[in-house]
Amino acid sequence: MQGKNEQRAGLLYGIGAYGMWGLVPLFWPLMKPSGAVEILAHRMVWSLGVVGIALLLVRRWAWVGELLKQPRKLGLIAIAAAVITVNWGLYIWAVNNGQVVEASLGYFINPLVTIAMGVLLLGERLRPAQWVAVGTGFAAVLVLAIGYGRPPWISLTLAFSFATYGLVKKKVNMGGLESLAAETAVLFLPALGFLLWLGATGEATFTAGGAWHGVLLAATGIVTAIPLVCFGAAAIRVPLSTLGLLQYLAPVFQFMLGILYFHESMPPERWAGFALVWLALTLLTWDALRTARRTRAQAARLTAAAAAASTGVPERAPTS
Repeated sequence: MQGKNEQRAGLLYGIGAYGMWGLVPLFWPLMKPSGAVEILAHRMVWSLGVVGIALLLVRRWAWVGELLKQPRKLGLIAIAAAVITVNWGLYIWAVNNGQVVEASLGYFINPLVTIAMGVLLLGERLRPAQWVAVGTGFAAVLVLAIGYGRPPWISLTLAFSFATYGLVKKKVNMGGLESLAAETAVLFLPALGFLLWLGATGEATFTAGGAWHGVLLAATGIVTAIPLVCFGAAAIRVPLSTLGLLQYLAPVFQFMLGILYFHESMPPERWAGFALVWLALTLLTWDALRTARRTRAQAARLTAAAAAASTGVPERAPTS
């Protein structure tokens, strides 16, 4: 019973995390007239404050001393911070410049880019269904390039930057709160320096836009941290296969907002490109679920065989 309650809670945490990430395009336009770079700088500064408070509450500081003794890990964190800066900044700019649909495409094709990077950089071997999915994704990008009259550079930059971020985070191997604290600590001084420079030149909107505008800019830290905390809570309670399916909630919500709320245009060629992307993701999901089912079945057989060997009772073949 306890296990079922934990999984149910994990599912709700996961839906909450990806749901908030999916609805965040509604938040960034509230920051106007602040530009994307100023919003990004506030996000970096306030995120460190929010995460720092969270770490104080849970009393998790031992990792800081260990991290400072590992120059290689510090270097990887700096790379992760640089890459996520590109991702965050471009996403904010895209949303505030009427490109929500193209931004959502970036997170749709992110799993395909991650797989391709695994093959090219890590020498991973793909199953046939994965090859078909990656090929279909490549065809989708070509169709969308024709539809947009240019390569979908926003989508590709978001997908590649986030895939690179995921790859670096995998090598860093730190918890969600800890890694965000380390990354925002790297970004804090440049971001704060930029905000102080804006204030000195009279270009800052933090106080010029009124008290409510300042509150919204400060809230970027909360908007960044809360979904991450929910994601961390989900990751330890539900299987990775479930988490993998939930990740599609965010771009689905973003896509629907782009069409239904922001009224962005979707000519037939863009629908065709998106349809190919969704086909590729369906293939990936089907293959992942089939592989997970086979792995569980094989594990059950090995467990049964080990139990039979330990008791001296021969394993019975299943009857049809």
